Amino acid sequence: MGADREGCARRRPVRAAAYGACGVVLLAGCASMPDSGDLRGVDSTPRQDTQVRVFAMPPREDAQPTEIVSGFLEALTSDDPNYSTARQYLTGTASKTWKPGLATTVLADGPGTEQDHSGGREDPGNVSFTLTGARVARVDAQQSYAPASGHYTALVHLTKDKKTKQWRIDSLPQGVVMGKSDFQRNYMSVNKYYFASNAAAGTTTQTAAVADPVYVRRRVDPMTQMVRSLLNGPTNWLDPVVRTSFPTGTALKKGVAPLTPDDQNKLTVPLNESAARVGQTQCTEMASQLLFTLQNLTPAVDEVELQSGSKRLCSLNEARADDAVARGSVESPTYLYFIDSKHRLVRMGVRNRGTSVEPVPGALGEGAKELRSVAVSRDEDTAAGVAGEGRDLYVASLVSGGSLGDPVLTSQGKTAQDRLTAPSWDAHGDLWVADRNPDDPRLLLLEEGKGEPLVVRTPGLDGRVQEVRVAADGVRVALVVAKGDKTSLLIGRIERRQESGEDRPTVSVLELRSATPELEDVTTMSWAGDSRLVVVGREQGGVQTMRYVQVDGSTPEGPAPAALSGVKEITAAESDGLPLVAYSEDGIVRLPTGAQWQKVVADGVAPVYPG
Repeated sequence: MGADREGCARRRPVRAAAYGACGVVLLAGCASMPDSGDLRGVDSTPRQDTQVRVFAMPPREDAQPTEIVSGFLEALTSDDPNYSTARQYLTGTASKTWKPGLATTVLADGPGTEQDHSGGREDPGNVSFTLTGARVARVDAQQSYAPASGHYTALVHLTKDKKTKQWRIDSLPQGVVMGKSDFQRNYMSVNKYYFASNAAAGTTTQTAAVADPVYVRRRVDPMTQMVRSLLNGPTNWLDPVVRTSFPTGTALKKGVAPLTPDDQNKLTVPLNESAARVGQTQCTEMASQLLFTLQNLTPAVDEVELQSGSKRLCSLNEARADDAVARGSVESPTYLYFIDSKHRLVRMGVRNRGTSVEPVPGALGEGAKELRSVAVSRDEDTAAGVAGEGRDLYVASLVSGGSLGDPVLTSQGKTAQDRLTAPSWDAHGDLWVADRNPDDPRLLLLEEGKGEPLVVRTPGLDGRVQEVRVAADGVRVALVVAKGDKTSLLIGRIERRQESGEDRPTVSVLELRSATPELEDVTTMSWAGDSRLVVVGREQGGVQTMRYVQVDGSTPEGPAPAALSGVKEITAAESDGLPLVAYSEDGIVRLPTGAQWQKVVADGVAPVYPG
């Protein structure tokens, strides 16, 4: 399970939560550790059935320092909700000051451990160990994942209690540390949902839902964890562009037992007094946030009911939530579009299992200009096309008889590779495109696809934009950026500000972060869910590969797409259940769920879903 699982949003309800535990395993590896000598390292626990709960063993009587350290590290990877067993390896003072929820450090393998002999003659009542490893990622106190690199070192100090004569850890790093395989077994990614704070989605009055992926412990009451995380607010990276409908101070009512849906798949969520006075409209938004979040966790929730004290505030089911709030993962397009052998924009129904296509209505379907890339607005009323070997950008209505007119933008780049990228429409109905002219590289936005383009501010961007895709929520953008011989996929936050005295807004893409730290050459990409993208690229010294990635740089659970050679362009619908479509050495091909790649047409390029 995890964020943006294929088909998860429309999966039919089941009667038991999908994360239910069905077994118990005790971590007892420390029992076979030597009584003395340096530790060679605590290997990550082999990948196990994710339904199996794992508990650690407490320290045995007269355990030696090496055994205490290894037992403690093993206990960090268990399913003990409050790390009570791990705390038994600590002194009383250390247990009170240790904050395991402060951060989770993920290493390539389990932490290596060696005894510190640098002090010369050893103090018989004190000993230190150094934890080492190669950093992979870090999950912070907000449960937000971020890739990491470099060498990890941390000091663990033990002392021998003068009364009990037992060794215990009295100094240790805050947070927890574990190997990658243990992290994958213990944690899962789940989207929690907030609302875009700067506009509605497209031309509708619907509020746009924005996914905020976090990592929670898989078998430690994840439903209650996710509700608490949602109420605590968005992660720092997303916070400037989203809002929550929960009043300040809203939390679960004190003493709430683990949250569990009833046999009708309805979850009742008791809130504190801070939520007691909300109106129906606000309560509906609150319930929408909860429902979207919990349905991303498990299909076992069809409806949520909010309470405060003895008062019932409101209830909401999936149908009503989707009527009120726009989510990319449930907004299904009508057509798939691409450019045919006559350089026209053509389309085919997304549910069409055959290969019949038709030119789009209007000028872009008539072949007056030789198109090389296109984008279709999310309402499928307007299209933008790049022609003239990448020099000119045209925008036209998709209605019969519409004229093409003059280009809305022209690049001065000397070659096609130094001119305009493929365009992308955002949720506001605005058009994004990058001009790759080395003399004046710019990321541009045309409001409603017309007028003088705005130059988008990109502080921190190091390189030249090669590809632009805006998310359905309108507050995140994916950029393929080239620097030297490396191309990377970066995710940025879109901020719009109306400065005093200015007629037009200032648009910025801020805090760019890598979504593909393991790839050195990204060929193409597309959004493939509320927080997921599909990427074609190559690792250092490797061959071309296709994979799903999360916006935070983590890898979602589930299989990668079936292999396909020679991929030049790819597109995915953000809604579930529609096939991936690619332009490869075989032409336009698609990948239906549970099938292999199928040829659509031999002569065609630039496939796109709306957006």
